[in-house]
Amino acid sequence: MLGDKKKSLLISYTAVFVALIAAASWISIPVPPVPFTLQTMMVLLCAGVMKRYAVIPVTLYITLGCLNLPIFHNGTAGLGVVLGPTGGYMFGFIIAAVVAGYLYESKASMIHLLGLILGTISILLFGTAWIAISSGMTTEAALIVGCVPFLVGDGMKLILAFYIARMVEKINPIRWD
Repeated sequence: MLGDKKKSLLISYTAVFVALIAAASWISIPVPPVPFTLQTMMVLLCAGVMKRYAVIPVTLYITLGCLNLPIFHNGTAGLGVVLGPTGGYMFGFIIAAVVAGYLYESKASMIHLLGLILGTISILLFGTAWIAISSGMTTEAALIVGCVPFLVGDGMKLILAFYIARMVEKINPIRWD
């Protein structure tokens, strides 16, 4: 790794984003069955900064939480959390990182914004579907509980992630290719 700037940056940014996602999980408003946290914003920001490599810290974050590190919302941990009502959202984090990360490799800002929107939709879609499956709720009930309350907040988080990623790119442009 000595002298390999790309690998060093990848490891450093991975550590930073795992820590940011974990820290954002503590900023939580308890809304049953799924709390409102800033994790989604950090996942989207990770995609905006790390592009296709965003899937690495997001997957590592979930893996570490499954291995009982208390890094999920409000210090929870374990496979039970992932299999509980929030599990679909966590799987959606991975899909969001992939989708938004790849679209962030475009030069066009509108494609970046589209990536964040599709990433947010992925998180909400997988989260809502898992709530419906795991709890036996109807699709309509799962949408009311698992999607509607988060629409405005997630919209604000994706706009913040878009502008913060843009500022990071201006300050420290990284070429991952």
